[in-house]
Amino acid sequence: MSKVNLAVIYYSATGTNHQLAKWAEEAGKNSGAGEVRFRKIKETAPKEAIAQNKDWEKHVEAAKDVTEVSLDDLEWADAIIFSIPTRYGNLPSQVQQFIDTTGGLWSKGKLANKIACGMTSASNPHGGQETTLMSLYKTMIHWGAIIVAPGYTDPSLFESGGNPYGLSVTAGKDKLDDKIKNAVSHQVKRMVEIAGKLNA
Repeated sequence: MSKVNLAVIYYSATGTNHQLAKWAEEAGKNSGAGEVRFRKIKETAPKEAIAQNKDWEKHVEAAKDVTEVSLDDLEWADAIIFSIPTRYGNLPSQVQQFIDTTGGLWSKGKLANKIACGMTSASNPHGGQETTLMSLYKTMIHWGAIIVAPGYTDPSLFESGGNPYGLSVTAGKDKLDDKIKNAVSHQVKRMVEIAGKLNA
């Protein structure tokens, strides 16, 4: 299997998706990826809004030194995994704003044939996890990327309560334990393996 460049890109307000992304980074390094880049999507919410939620404010400070994602990271990557929360069953505005800057790469075909998948969280079990991932995947289809969702290809997906579109958790209620970590690891390993075969 050829070595692949893996980009782990996340947006997180209160830390759930940051943790999922850290596990994805670890899994990428353990699954034979050639290089892994860990990147956050820029926080664009007003400081006044952030200050109203102490957990949000705390996480922004804790993650202040994490490198922000750039278009170069997308072009460089062979495989891309996103970890993002749901916003009313859709993408957070911060994520959409970044995606809206990718038109130049898209028009040159620089995003075609990338292996892509996503993970998400919501504050309740039916808070839009599936529709958020499908919203993300609509963009991946326009890019010409190859979506490699986990499906039900490993027992860890059943044990974690995840879904076939991509790992999802109920923020603040699901315990971020080894069951969740194992499902993240499987999802990353699967996409790295397929990206490696595509590069061979």
